[in-house]
Amino acid sequence: MSKNTIKLFLVLVLVLAMVAGCSAKVEEPVVEEPVVEEPVVEEPVVEEPEEVMTIGLITDIGGIDDKSFNQGTWEGILRFAEDFNLSEEEYKYIQSESDADYLPNLSTFADEEMDLIVAPGFLFEDSMTEVAELYPDQKFLLIDMVVSPSNVASAVFAEHEGSFLVGVAAALKAQDAGQDTVAFLGGMDFGLIQKFEAGFEAGVWAVDSDMTVLVDYAGAFNDAQKGQTIASKFFDQGAYIIYHAAGGTGNGAIKEAKDRVQNGEDVWVIGVDKDQYDDGIYEAGKSIILTSMMKRVDVAAYTVCENVLNDEFTGEILVFNLANGGVSIPAENPNLTAEWETTIQDFADQVIAGEITVPEAPVRLQ
Repeated sequence: MSKNTIKLFLVLVLVLAMVAGCSAKVEEPVVEEPVVEEPVVEEPVVEEPEEVMTIGLITDIGGIDDKSFNQGTWEGILRFAEDFNLSEEEYKYIQSESDADYLPNLSTFADEEMDLIVAPGFLFEDSMTEVAELYPDQKFLLIDMVVSPSNVASAVFAEHEGSFLVGVAAALKAQDAGQDTVAFLGGMDFGLIQKFEAGFEAGVWAVDSDMTVLVDYAGAFNDAQKGQTIASKFFDQGAYIIYHAAGGTGNGAIKEAKDRVQNGEDVWVIGVDKDQYDDGIYEAGKSIILTSMMKRVDVAAYTVCENVLNDEFTGEILVFNLANGGVSIPAENPNLTAEWETTIQDFADQVIAGEITVPEAPVRLQ
């Protein structure tokens, strides 16, 4: 083969190689898209508010708004609920329409396993005893009466001590007006209410031993008409001031006094269990309530609720008296002079110090 042929052959091979190289596909590098993970959104966990405690009140036949015992006890529960942030579902009441309702109403709350069941008043004595024995793990508070079951806290009061103070107030006011007769209206005539009578007359006579104290009992705590009738009789007999310890019956005495004052007479009533000043208002800034013997059932209810909350509940007798603020007159008494209030406080200090012993039974029974 000639040299020219060889050169031609090599050139041809080179050209073919170049054509082949140019025609080859150039593959683009594969760029992988990054995998973006969707964030996991957790549904928020809605936690139910933690239950503080549950409280149930059973009223007696006077009802929740009796302006006396039931209402005062409920107000103590409401104050506790506010202070400790209880929800509205955690405290409630059942109103009793008759004595026959006490047992089933107490049982209803016991079946609901309330943390504390409260019953205000001696009328619950038998039903509370029975239910407490049927539900030995249930905590109860009975106000104004003592029963034996160990799961019942019994709150009692020194009613005679508080009544002594309003007796002093009545005598001071009567003396100032040149009057010599006051009166006591009781609901039912038995030991508990007799303590009010005893303390009142002792307070009156501590100021003026010659003053007359009229006494009568209505035989009921929920008969306002009967209370008004007795009050009318007292005023007609010359009583200047009536002290009532009669629950709803006493509302009748307040009405009679308001009616008479609006007709130009000068008569007064002393309230009970709670500050009844507002109940006696007959025109702006004027009330026929001289003062009130506050039996602090609200303090008793609040105290025992707090004991349950703090796991300090005991089924024992709790006494509320002048010394621990369980009985008192209101902090504000628009119808008492500053001098009279000072005198009343002096007598209170003597009772607390043991220098004066207030009787628990009225003179008529001694």
